[in-house]
Amino acid sequence: MENPAATLHCPNNRCQAANPQSHKFCQNCRTPLLRRYLWAIGAGISAYKPGEAIAHRYIVVDSGVVLDTKPALPPDTPQEIPPNLLPYLRLFPYRLHLPQVYGRLVEQRQDSEIWLLEDVPILGMEAGEAQGQLRPELSSTWKNAPPMRQLNWLWQLANLWQPLSSEGVAASLLKPSLLRVEGSLVRLLELQADSQAAPTLQQLGQLWLSHLSIGVSPAIARFFQQLCTQLVEEQIQTSEQLVALLDQGLKTCGGGQDRTYQILTRTDSGPTRHHNEDACYPTSGQLIGPVTNTRAVAIVCDGIGGHEGGEVASHVAIDTLQQQIENLSVNPENWNPTALTLELEEAACAANDAISQQNDSEHRSDRQRMGTTLVMAQTHAHEIYITHVGDSRVYWITRNGCHQVTQDDDLASREVRLGYALYRNAVQQPTSGSLVQALGMAPSATLHPTTQRFVLDEDSVFLLCSDGLSDNDRVEQYWQTEILPILDSQVDLPTAGARLLEIGNRQNGHDNITIALVYCQVNPSGKTEPTELSPPKPESLPANLASTTTTPVTAAPSRMKTRQLPTTVPTRRPWRLLLGILVLLVVGGGLAYLLIPRSWVDPVIGLVSSQGEQQNPSSDSREATPTASPPVTPSPTDSLTLSPSQTANLEAQDLIRVNRSTIDYSDGRAISLVLRLEAPSQNQSPVRLVPGGSVLQVIERSPYQRQDWLKLKICSPGTGNIESQQPDESKASPETAQNQVEQASEVPPFQQISSSYPSVQKGQIGWIKETHLLRSQDSTFEPKPTYLNECKAIGSSPTPTPTSVEQSP
Repeated sequence: MENPAATLHCPNNRCQAANPQSHKFCQNCRTPLLRRYLWAIGAGISAYKPGEAIAHRYIVVDSGVVLDTKPALPPDTPQEIPPNLLPYLRLFPYRLHLPQVYGRLVEQRQDSEIWLLEDVPILGMEAGEAQGQLRPELSSTWKNAPPMRQLNWLWQLANLWQPLSSEGVAASLLKPSLLRVEGSLVRLLELQADSQAAPTLQQLGQLWLSHLSIGVSPAIARFFQQLCTQLVEEQIQTSEQLVALLDQGLKTCGGGQDRTYQILTRTDSGPTRHHNEDACYPTSGQLIGPVTNTRAVAIVCDGIGGHEGGEVASHVAIDTLQQQIENLSVNPENWNPTALTLELEEAACAANDAISQQNDSEHRSDRQRMGTTLVMAQTHAHEIYITHVGDSRVYWITRNGCHQVTQDDDLASREVRLGYALYRNAVQQPTSGSLVQALGMAPSATLHPTTQRFVLDEDSVFLLCSDGLSDNDRVEQYWQTEILPILDSQVDLPTAGARLLEIGNRQNGHDNITIALVYCQVNPSGKTEPTELSPPKPESLPANLASTTTTPVTAAPSRMKTRQLPTTVPTRRPWRLLLGILVLLVVGGGLAYLLIPRSWVDPVIGLVSSQGEQQNPSSDSREATPTASPPVTPSPTDSLTLSPSQTANLEAQDLIRVNRSTIDYSDGRAISLVLRLEAPSQNQSPVRLVPGGSVLQVIERSPYQRQDWLKLKICSPGTGNIESQQPDESKASPETAQNQVEQASEVPPFQQISSSYPSVQKGQIGWIKETHLLRSQDSTFEPKPTYLNECKAIGSSPTPTPTSVEQSP
C-alpha cells in the first residue's frame, strides 16, 4: 500500500497539490517543488527508521533527517518554548551559520518530544542522489581546501565564539561532528550547551591543533601552528584579537586572487501599481562590468509613504548614498574593516538625516512622514560589505546553496531574537511584517543600520531585492532555476534580471519590484603570491583594539507582507468631533488618576512613556509597530541630564561603583542599566543587568556614532541598589522611615521589570554608554588598592546560559 506521505505537496499556498517526489515542478501550477529537509533532535526520533512517515507529514530520510512533505503548512509551534531551545532564538541574527527551531513533531506513540531544526547543513536538490544527507564535517574536507578557504573557515569560527559564549553554547564549536561546511561557509548541525566549566579559547586552540594540523596548506602552515600555539598559551586572550589576526592572514592570502564583478539593476512598478516608489543604483537596466579588483556598489531602496513620499525618499537616499560612497577610503593598502564598517553606517545615517530634514521642512508627522528601506552591497579587497535597514533583503547564491544574509527589521524577527516566539509562529501574527525602523522616520540617533562583511573566496551572486520579489518565498523557490545558471555561464545577468521581474510580477504582483544582481568571479591572480604566510604577531595589534568584528548575520524568510494601510481619506474635517474626544480623554484621564489608587496608575504611566520612547516607522504603506517590548536605550536627544559631579570623563583603569540598577530621566522615565556583551556596532547584542553596588573597571573608551562607550570589566557584582538600602532602624527618624516607605512604593517601572535580564557575573566584559554609567555612579565610592588588585586578578569569565529574555539597548 502506497504511503500518502511519500507525495510532495506544492509550496504555493494557493495550490498545495500533491506531486510525486521525483518531480521538480508542481504538475498543477508549475511552481518549483520545495524540499525542506529538517534535523530532528530528541530521544524519540531514534524509534523511526528511514522511509517511515511521522504525523502524516514528515518522512524519515536518514538518521535524524526528515523531509517536510507539506511545506506550505505551518508546523506545530507551541507557545511554551523549552529553556534549552532559547539560545537558537536569541542567536537568530547568526542564522547563516546556525540552525533555527522549525517546530515540534507531535506523534502519539512517543512520550518524549521531538523538535525539528531548519536551515541545517543538509544537501538539497543540487546534490542529486545525495540529497537529504548531511554535509561533510569540516575536518574531513580541510586537507583538500586552498589556504584562503582554510583561513576563511577559521575566521568564521572565531567570529562565532563570542555570541555563542554569551548564550552558553560555545561548546558547539569544540565538537567536530557539529561543524559542517557548505562550500566557503561553516554551518553548525545543532547547538550544544556548555558544561559548568565554560569552554575557553585555549581549548579551541587545542582542538584546531589536534584535528586540523594534518592537511593544513603549506602556504599557511607556520601561521596556523603559531596561531594555535598562541591560543593554547593564552597569548591571544579574546576572540576579537583572534579575528584581527585572521583578518591579517586573509588580507595577505586574498592578494593572490582576482575578483571580477558584474552588476545589473532592474526596477518595475508592477501590474497593480501606477507609480514606482522603488529606486536603485546603478541606473535601472544598466549592466556594469566586467571589472576586476575594482570597487563594485549596488543599492536598492523601497520607498514608504505613497507616491508623494516614498518615491521621493527612495531617490533622496540613493543620491545621498552615492555621494557618501564616493568619499569612502577604499585604498586596499589601507584596508581597515572597522573603519569601513563605520563609514558605511554613517552613510546610511546621512541618508536618513537627508530624508528626515525634508520631512521636517514639509511639516510631515506620524504616517505622513516618508521613508525608505535600504540594502547596499559594497566590495572592497577580498570582502563584500552588506548594509541594510528595513525589510528589503540580500541573498547569497553559490553552487552550494542560497541563503538570506540580512535580517528583516520587522516585528517577527524581533520577537524571535528576544526569545518570545518561534519564527514560524511569529510570521503568522497579523502585525508580524510591521517595520521597526526605516530611513527617514526618526533622527539618526535612534537608527541602527546593520553592516556585515563576508569573505569572497568562491564564485557568488548576491541578489538585492525589495519585498515585491522576496515575499512568499519566491527567491527560495526559484534561485536554482533562475540565478544558479549564472555561475556556470548558462544565463547572463540581463536575462536573469528580466526573468526575476517576470516571476515577481506574475507570482506576487502586489508591489513594485526592484532587484540588483552582483556577480563575483574568483580566480587565481597572475601575480607572484608569497610562498608562506608570516606567523601572526599579537603584539602588533593596536592596544585599543575594539571588538567591532562584524560577524555574518542573517534573517529568516518572511511569509508576511508588510501590511498596507487604508488609503481612503475622509472628505470632511471633523474638528468638533476630534476636539470633543480630546476633552473627554483629558477629563477622563484626570478623574482616573485622582480616583484610582496611585500604585495602580503609576506603573501604567511609566510603562507607556518608556515603551513609547522609540519612534517606529509608520506610513500609509507600513503599519505602525506596537511598542510593548523590553526597555530600549533612549537617544541622546532624550532628557538625560548630568550633574556637574557626573560630567568627568572616565579613563582606562578607573574603578567605579554604581549605586542603582536604573538610569533615571528628568521626565520621570527610567531604564535598566545593562552591560552589552558585544561591541556597540553589533545591534543584536546580548545584555546583562548591572545591579546596584557593582564595582566595574574601565578597560578603554570606544567612540561609536558620535557617542562615547566604555569597555568595562565586572570586578564585583552588586546585590542591590545602594540608595534604597535600609539604614539602621535604631538611628532612623520617623520622618526618614516614612520617606523610605514612600520611595519603595514608587519604584520606577523599569526597575520593577529589570529582573527579566540575567545579572552580570564576576569577570564579564562588555560595553555601557559613558553617560549612562556616570548617571548611576556612586560619588561616595573611594577605590582602595585592594579593589584594584582584586580586579587585576580576575580573568574574563564565561557567560552562563541565559534564562530569560534580553534585548540590546
